[in-house]
This record gives sequence, C-alpha cells and structure tokens, in this order.
Amino acid sequence: MESLQSAHILFLPAIPFMTAMAVIVAGKNTPVRDGLTVIGAFATFCAFLYFLPGILSGTCVSCDLFTLYPGIHVRFCLDGLGALFAGTASLLWVLASFYCIGYMRSLNEHAQSRFYVCYAVSVGAALGAACSGNFFTLFLFYEVITIFTYPLVMHHQDREGYAGGRKYIVYLMFASEALLLPAIAIIYTQCGTLDFNHQDIVTGVFPPGAGKFLIMASYLMCLFGFAKAAVMPLHSWLPAAMVAPTPVSALLHAVVVVKVGVFSMCRVMLSVYGTDLLKQLNLGLVTAYIVSFTILAASIIAMTKNDLKARLAYSTVSQLSYILLGVSLLSKSGIIGGLIHIPNHAVAKITLFFCAGVVYSMTGKKYIRDMGGLFRRLPWTWAAFGVAALSMIGVPPVSGFLSKWYLALGTLESGNFFFLAVILISSLLNAVYFGEIVLQAFYGKAPAVPGVECVRAEKRFLQRCMIVPLLITALLSVVFGLYPDIFLKLIHLQAGG
Repeated sequence: MESLQSAHILFLPAIPFMTAMAVIVAGKNTPVRDGLTVIGAFATFCAFLYFLPGILSGTCVSCDLFTLYPGIHVRFCLDGLGALFAGTASLLWVLASFYCIGYMRSLNEHAQSRFYVCYAVSVGAALGAACSGNFFTLFLFYEVITIFTYPLVMHHQDREGYAGGRKYIVYLMFASEALLLPAIAIIYTQCGTLDFNHQDIVTGVFPPGAGKFLIMASYLMCLFGFAKAAVMPLHSWLPAAMVAPTPVSALLHAVVVVKVGVFSMCRVMLSVYGTDLLKQLNLGLVTAYIVSFTILAASIIAMTKNDLKARLAYSTVSQLSYILLGVSLLSKSGIIGGLIHIPNHAVAKITLFFCAGVVYSMTGKKYIRDMGGLFRRLPWTWAAFGVAALSMIGVPPVSGFLSKWYLALGTLESGNFFFLAVILISSLLNAVYFGEIVLQAFYGKAPAVPGVECVRAEKRFLQRCMIVPLLITALLSVVFGLYPDIFLKLIHLQAGG
C-alpha cells in the first residue's frame, strides 16, 4: 500500500474523546447528553467514511505525532486491517448509542453521564488501536480501553459488580504488564524499532540474525498478553464481566474490548512476525492447537449455562478463537476467513446481546429456562435473535457462513484435517446451545403471567430505541453475508492481494 502523510487521521480516534468531554460539560442534562452521544457516534462513522475511498484505492494514511526515543514514537497509520476494525466499531457505535438511550433510561440506571463518558472514551481508544502505526501506540490505546471499561463493568456498584470488575482489571492489567511489556522490550532490542510492516504480511520486521528463542518467547507472551482475546486459560474475566449493563456487554464485549484483543494479535502476527517466520518456527501451528482447544472447551461450557448472558459470553470466548485460528493457519483462505469474522461476528453477537437486554428490560427474565413462549410477546426481538444465532452456527446466507466457509477452505489449503474437524464439531455445538434458546422462546411453554402491559408513550419510544437497532444489526448479518465485497477488498489490500 502507498503511504500518505496526513494529520487528518487523528480525527478518527479524537472525535469520541471530544464527545466524552462534551458529555461531561452537559452533565445531568439528559436530552443534551444523549443527543451529543448520538451526534458523536455519527460524526465518528462519517470520519471513517471520509478515509474509506482512499484506503480502498490502496493508500495507507499515516501520521507521526512525536518521538519518545529512537525507534519508539506515537504513530498512526490506517491500512486495510485497521479499516476493517475501525469501520466495524464506528458503525456499531451509531446503533449502540440509540440502544443505550432506550436501555439506560427505561431501567432508570444511575450514573448515566459517567457511563456515556467511559463508553465514548473506550470507543475512541479502540479506534486509536485500529489506527496504530506501531506496537507502542497500540499498547497505549489497549491500556486506555482497560482503564475506562473498568467503571462500565462495575457500573451497578454492588457485590457482583465489584467482584466482576476486580477480576476484569486484575486479569487484563496483569497480562499486559507481565507479558506484553516484556514482549515489546524483546521486539525492540531485536529489531531496533516497534513500527509495523504495513507493506506485506510475509516478511514481518525481524532481521535475519534475530534469536529464535527470543522470537518464540516474545510471540507466546503476545498471544497470552493480549488477554482481551480470551484465549484459555486467560478467559474467565469475560464471563465475570457480564455483570455489566447489557449495552456494555453488547458493544464493548462483542465489538470493542474483545475485538481489540484479537485485532491486536492479528496485527502482531501479520505485521510484526510475518507468515514466513510463523511458518518457519511452527508458531502458527502451535497457535492453531491452542485456540482450537479454546473453541471446543468454551462451546462445551456454554451448553451448561442457564443464564442467557453467561451462555453468550462463553460463545464469545469460542468465536473469538475462530479469528485467531484462521490467521494461524497461514493459508490464503484461512487468513480471509479469520479476518472477515471480525465484522461478521460483531454484528451477530451485538444483536444477540441487544436481544438479551430487551428481554430483561421488558420481562425481567435472564434465565433460559424462564423464556418459554416469549416469542409471542416479543416477536421482532426473537426473530432477530434467530437470525444472529444462524450466523453464529454458520448457516447460509447469513454472514457467519462465509467466515466458516473460508476457514474450512483454509484448513484444506494447510493440509491439516484436524482443524477442519474442530470447525465442524464446534458448529454442531453452536447449533445445540443456540438451538435450545430459540426452541425455548419459540415453542416452549409460556409462563403463567399476563401479556405485555400497556405502557406510556415515553416507554414505547424507549422500547423502539432498543428494538430498531437490533433489527438493523440482524439485517446487517444477512447483508454482510450476501455482499462481502468491501471486506474482502480490505483484507486483500492488507495481504498484498
């Protein structure tokens, strides 16, 4: 990709930070605060659309902000992989901003201003990670996400909230400080720089004389240091964080937090180590076996969970490893399947969490066994849930099928049929634990409670603020499955064709 120096790239992560400051100024003025959140989300997505034509034409937009030490500087660069993640996060923030208004106000949640401030900063940090031009900049924004999502996880400020938040911050900060920082130091001493190789995914940045042991050690530190990717055994923070309000689970645990983990690992694999080095040292194969265990184990655990959000959380743990599995196969189709699962999983999983939030806010139910017959009370919500579940399973024409199709082709190209079996078995497990939820809601015995009560006009407005976004995200799951061209173009640009 050709590189174009432009300070305009700073606007993409800066707009959410400016939105957070505007929300602070608005204070408890609810209409102004909510309006600023929506405007900030729209402005962020428009900023991304401004850069998209240039990225699709093969131009990499970059900007060097300042240098801390020779080879260590704050650098921004938006290429195909970054655009894939940034576009997903900015688009879904628009829909999530409306959903947040409906959810937070309908349940009269406390500390809503703090919620929106931390929400916006977290999105801005995710976009900063997407635009990072080197490992140092990526690490800075990665840590900002951890710090500002902690108040969101413990939002309810009860015993469960504090316990979940404590586990969240301890896992993620420990992994960063104990594993990522040493890995960054090793890479710097071996390469003399922390810049990413945005030109191709084959050569990486390590010189020929770099020590093999140090390369392998730093790689494994990165794999587990990016604990937001939820690779077992550093995964239990994610189910614990489900004590957060559903909008947090939806955007931050289906898009921003977990996606920045797998995005960061994919970036390091492709732009630091390169496919040649990973293949030469068998690091791709080792990664594939580790994440395969995560895929199967998390799917089995998900089947045992009766709490809807807990089941969705373990489903996320499993689905995230599909992305890493595809890239670690080091085959053309495998890399495509892994990277395209970033947007495909995001729109499906955010739909599922949105639906869980609607069910809880309108019926008070969070356990699957209590959701019998709810389709008759919430038909649109459960129809959207069914579409998103089909995507998770991998049924055509929903977008999840495209991910698993390319992943299956990638296993065949790599010549390892064990990983093909992993994909097929995990898809069957997906069908079992999602099928139980759908069958319970569509055909289960309805509880002996009255139908949906009449609500005030304001309440109906807030319900629409929640239902309309989940219908749009469910529709996007179908659209992305039928028209994946723009994602494939971004991935091919990253992979050098």
